[in-house]
Amino acid sequence: MPLTPLDIHNKEFTRGFRGYDEDEVNEFLDQVIKDYETVIREKNELFEKVDELEERLEHFSNIEETLNKSILVAQESAEEVRRNSKKEAQLIVKEAEKNADRIINDALSKSRKISLEIEELKKQASVYRMRFKMLIEAQLEMLHNDDWDELARSMEEELESSSPGEE
Repeated sequence: MPLTPLDIHNKEFTRGFRGYDEDEVNEFLDQVIKDYETVIREKNELFEKVDELEERLEHFSNIEETLNKSILVAQESAEEVRRNSKKEAQLIVKEAEKNADRIINDALSKSRKISLEIEELKKQASVYRMRFKMLIEAQLEMLHNDDWDELARSMEEELESSSPGEE
């Protein structure tokens, strides 16, 4: 059993003929030395263990710090990506709105052009119909004209006069 400081303090040596018993003092000192060496060895082992644990703690602290920085960087990157995505989405919407406006304006312009062409075709058809009607009426008038009768008679007469032998 290791000695305690109280054991060392309270140790009394028996007195011999010439003072303390030398063997007893030497035995005690050997025990003190042995225990003291054990304490020093344990102390050194504990210091080494403390150093090792401090190194590990520092290592883990560095890892923690690195992780915290990484998390911050990731959060900042995510925020930047979100902002960029939002801006890009807004640009896409604006571009789509511009395209929609352009398409609508083109469609309205084409619609107006087609409407004008339809009106022009209606006018041309009306004019054509009126001219065709006038042509037909003129032809009918010519058919109803007495000149046809006269022409038919004169042709008959000519035919009759040119046939020899029928007199």
